[in-house]
Amino acid sequence: MMLEQKFQFDDDLTVNRLGYGTMQLPGPGVWGPSADPENAVHVIETVIDHGVDFIDTADAYGPLFANLYLKEALKNRPDAKVMVATKVGFTRQGPDEWTAVGRPEYLRQQVEENLYTLGLDHIDLLQLHRIDHKVDLEDQIGVLKDMQDEGKIKHIGLSQVSVKQVKAARKIAPIVSVQNRYNLIDRRDEDVLKYAEKHHIAFIPWFPLATGKLLENPELASLTEKYAASPAQLALAWLLKRSDVILPIPGTSNADHAIDNIAAQKIELDDDDFKALSKLGK
Repeated sequence: MMLEQKFQFDDDLTVNRLGYGTMQLPGPGVWGPSADPENAVHVIETVIDHGVDFIDTADAYGPLFANLYLKEALKNRPDAKVMVATKVGFTRQGPDEWTAVGRPEYLRQQVEENLYTLGLDHIDLLQLHRIDHKVDLEDQIGVLKDMQDEGKIKHIGLSQVSVKQVKAARKIAPIVSVQNRYNLIDRRDEDVLKYAEKHHIAFIPWFPLATGKLLENPELASLTEKYAASPAQLALAWLLKRSDVILPIPGTSNADHAIDNIAAQKIELDDDDFKALSKLGK
């Protein structure tokens, strides 16, 4: 069976399943500007030029710097049809510091800031970066639903949630995506993926490559010669084969690495190799 290359969000919005995430573009600890802002913009332009039409970002990345690089790249590619997904609900206090704030007035402000810093008149996919347990979920999802009704948000998604939380959110507003940590060797949210499959909800794995830990795996490395592929490409190919609702968004600040990642969508693992790699997870 051929690998499904696309995912349909609605009648007007279908994207290639392999996307790109901007989290690695700002400075160390996802804080401050890139050391080379022109390169950051160039990387985004490169993935667009190589067929990526789904880009994930967040106002918390920088904060705001990733959005500004994406805004510039989109301005430089005016004819490209790109679905932009962004997030609200995290505040930043410094490098690697993240604090959830889900007060509805603040979420509304963040949506407006995303629109401005991205240069968009609406957001295709607005994801709640984290649920703030100090605020009623109905208030957090409710304000996003209000802004959806106002035409500022097309679709609503969640990030790092349980099945129970997805079910609760779906009682307040339609939920089209879930972005949870998931990769070849870390599959603790398998139940969330299975729920997403059942309900045609996009499952967007963040940390899809597990960075160095995954790339050093000897069993994965043994297949690199067979497929003439890197360990990173095989890890992405495994995700794409695992489920038709998985939309990986590997991030990098290197244009060559980005091109290599995009090439992973051309690799189709045979069933035996897929099963062998699947045994690596937990």
